[in-house]
Amino acid sequence: QVQLVESGGGLVQPGGSLRLSCAASGSMFSINIMGWYRQAPGKERELVASITSGGSTNYADSVKGRFTISRDNVKNTAYLQMNSLTPEDTAVYYCNADVKVSPYIARYMTYWGKGTLVTVSA
Repeated sequence: QVQLVESGGGLVQPGGSLRLSCAASGSMFSINIMGWYRQAPGKERELVASITSGGSTNYADSVKGRFTISRDNVKNTAYLQMNSLTPEDTAVYYCNADVKVSPYIARYMTYWGKGTLVTVSA
């Protein structure tokens, strides 16, 4: 079983910054893609950013230029640096990982963290 644990959320003023962390642990061979999603009150979950094992990144247009996703493949940890935060960024942020469970079988499993709350308010 693979577990993802997010940390770093909290209350921040508009224009401020936060850095989220996602640590993966458990039985796994490798992690392909890691990503951050968010779900604001009354809205559906949306992709914020993703990063491949090779370091290629994708961002939602709403966060491009403000957020930066990165990962440490040794620590199995992903990060999301969030700058110039606005109230529209308020949401529960979830970590996602696409995990290869065996070195011999081409099978991947998707896992989710429980989320960390980010509140941007004056």
